[in-house]
Amino acid sequence: MGAGSYQMNSPPTSPPQMPNRWDAMEYDEKLARFRQAHLNPFNKEIGPRQHEQRASEETSEVASEEALPELPPGEPEFCCTERVMDLGLSEDHFSRPVGLFLASDIQQLRQAIEECKQVILELPEHSEKQKDAVVRLIHLRLKLQELKDPNEDEPNIRVLLEHRFYKEKSKSVKQTCDKCNTIIWGLIQTWYTCTGCYYRCHSKCLNLISKPCVRSKVSHQAEYELNICPETGLDSQDYRCAECRAPISLRGVPSEARQCDYTGQYYCSHCHWNDLAVIPARVVHNWDFEPRKVSRCSMRYLALMVSRPVLRLREINPLLFNYVEELVEIRLRQDILLMKPYFITCKEAMEARLLLQLQDRQHFVENDEMYSIQDLLDAHTGRLGCSLTETHTLFAKHIKLDCERCQAKGFVCELCREGDVLFPFDSHTSVCTECSAVFHRDCYYDNSTTCPKCARLTLRKQSLFQEPGPDVDA
Repeated sequence: MGAGSYQMNSPPTSPPQMPNRWDAMEYDEKLARFRQAHLNPFNKEIGPRQHEQRASEETSEVASEEALPELPPGEPEFCCTERVMDLGLSEDHFSRPVGLFLASDIQQLRQAIEECKQVILELPEHSEKQKDAVVRLIHLRLKLQELKDPNEDEPNIRVLLEHRFYKEKSKSVKQTCDKCNTIIWGLIQTWYTCTGCYYRCHSKCLNLISKPCVRSKVSHQAEYELNICPETGLDSQDYRCAECRAPISLRGVPSEARQCDYTGQYYCSHCHWNDLAVIPARVVHNWDFEPRKVSRCSMRYLALMVSRPVLRLREINPLLFNYVEELVEIRLRQDILLMKPYFITCKEAMEARLLLQLQDRQHFVENDEMYSIQDLLDAHTGRLGCSLTETHTLFAKHIKLDCERCQAKGFVCELCREGDVLFPFDSHTSVCTECSAVFHRDCYYDNSTTCPKCARLTLRKQSLFQEPGPDVDA
């Protein structure tokens, strides 16, 4: 067998099967119905009429195919590859959604937002297309906000004008920026809080802050303005905001002038949010606890000062104790101050930490003159009276009943030498101002003589300093 006569045995080839023309027609009809039922909601260039025209064109193409003559059975049929591979890719699935542009700057994003708004107004209400457009509008606005405040790697601590700002980690809490008076979107924006005065602001607003931290004022000058709304007039402020120096007027042009009832000064709407606070001057002079409108700076200052005992109430308004019944119950703090020496020298009291019952009001065990605004607020509502009564009862029970060491430090009336053991905080006793001896009140005021203990101490001092006689020297 020669090389030219070499042949491979191949299986017999069968004639190609002819695709059924009716199957192709049925496929085209199904494809046309699929396109009509699944319109692209983001393709604003193709409306319902255009879809009808496209469907009619496809139907005419199917009809023209029906009119084509049949090919001879021996001749193979060449089907269009575009039709065979048409799996829906001819639709514009990759067209840009409504209002979505490849925006690389803020101006193009704003244009896309306006176009998306217009499309939402034109679409039928409560339709799926309108809902999709609203979702798209939300994404565009978030993107715009992100471009305005980029998510940079900000430092965790920033110190500005005695503010100590810490970067917040919370992403879901809704806050308002104290500088620009807009909402802080924690999900995409970086924001800081001052640990001293709780001033909150965007990271982009940090360098715009012009007011120092209020806590520094509280630390260096902890005192109240005790004149009721000391107004001096807008002319003294040069018709400008007392904090940011923005132009203001009572007519609201260019900005509304809002008065702070604590300082008496006028502020703009960015520095005065109509917050309400109790004014200390109105409390100590009029016993008036009605909240008044104050500026943001005054509100933070009053919030930091509310628990600080800086008011000498008897010096500011001594007549207040004669006309306010709630202040009578506060006199129990004088008895608690007399109980303090018992607890300091008692081992059981120190182990039980009884003095910590007043850890929120430590000034009550240090003096009986200083008051805080929180003390007066609690006295006005009745909470302070109930709390002092419970504490007084607990302390007296330990000294009189529970502890033998404290009982041994009691007194016996040396004027009548009758009755039970007396203590200086008892209501029916009187205490000598010189030697701190305790007597029955009636015995102390009825006896015209001097205190027996003071007399003994005087004689003892005289005997100690008396010059010794000559016999003693020999």
